[in-house]
Amino acid sequence: MELRIDSGALTEAVAWAARVLPARSPLPVLGGLLLEAGEDGRLRVSGLDHEASARIEVDAEVARAGRALVLGRRLLDICKVLPQGPVECAVDGARLAVTGGDARFGLSLLPLDDCPDRPALPAPRGTVDADAFAAAVGQVAVAAGRDDALPVLTGIRLGLDGTTMTLAATDRYRYAVRTLEWKPAADSSAAALDVVVPARRLTELARSLAGAGTVRLALDGGTLGFESAGMSTTTRLIDGRLPRHDKLFALGEHAVAVTARAPLVEAVKRVAVVAEGDSPVQLAFDGTTVLLQAGYEDDVASQRLPAALTGAAAVTVAFNPGYLLDALGSFEAPELRLRLLGPGQRALITDAGEDGEHGERGAGTHRHLLMSVKPLV
Repeated sequence: MELRIDSGALTEAVAWAARVLPARSPLPVLGGLLLEAGEDGRLRVSGLDHEASARIEVDAEVARAGRALVLGRRLLDICKVLPQGPVECAVDGARLAVTGGDARFGLSLLPLDDCPDRPALPAPRGTVDADAFAAAVGQVAVAAGRDDALPVLTGIRLGLDGTTMTLAATDRYRYAVRTLEWKPAADSSAAALDVVVPARRLTELARSLAGAGTVRLALDGGTLGFESAGMSTTTRLIDGRLPRHDKLFALGEHAVAVTARAPLVEAVKRVAVVAEGDSPVQLAFDGTTVLLQAGYEDDVASQRLPAALTGAAAVTVAFNPGYLLDALGSFEAPELRLRLLGPGQRALITDAGEDGEHGERGAGTHRHLLMSVKPLV
């Protein structure tokens, strides 16, 4: 194998494929990136582990077609320090020689026979805007669990029903749901689909595709994949299903508070500096303002903000400050609507500009449910 390529293009391709490589692996081959130089003038870089795979194609001047398997993170480290300009890569005996300007590196080759086959991309289901998808995944991922003892709660639900895609995540204390539009393929199955994808993998995957325009979504019984403009990636699914959110989000009779998002975020950050451990931040709504308080005894903080409350004369709720900031930070709207049942009960946060009925059923909506805790004494 022998080729010539721009250092920037090589670095971007190696970095994109290396996203899926495990941080540590008892099998060195799983830390490898496969470089394939084709007679068509394309360099293909691919990596995989037990859960995910990634492959990207870039243009190159291929003098001799061939394949090479090298340690991916070592190659990425080399790419990051290469001088700008053309780079030459060539298999030289048992090494891959990488030369850029006056700098020359040699990397030991891993045995190609030990390289596992990359999983095939599943059957295509339709297309979705990459930027909208990445933003939606980021909004719900904050609510995904971190406890590997409950693997299904560490995932994000991906539901497909008609032209609506639903993303959802929960760790039992909060539940985030985001809907967006997507375009099913004309020849794909019309049946609704409901799967769970590892949250960390889906977040990385979505970020890597941001800016790629329209991407094709592929899905089968055990694998989710995306493909766009020379890039393709897959990740395994998690067995099981998330608990349904329909009844949780149906609050019945409740109070409604509307307030500006950015000042609320800053106020929560400000008063939370005195909150120790799981100490909550309390929000006391009185009709026209909300009083934020945190801390106990002499170490206390408070701030009052404008807020419009309807449905009750006053209501007080309290939340874990980290969970509350995660929820507020997942929105971009200038104003938020908080639907409140009262202390120790559920609270639903939405964009204040969304209509109630539309917020329950329409595509393009984001909702975040939080459990209120015991207010401050």
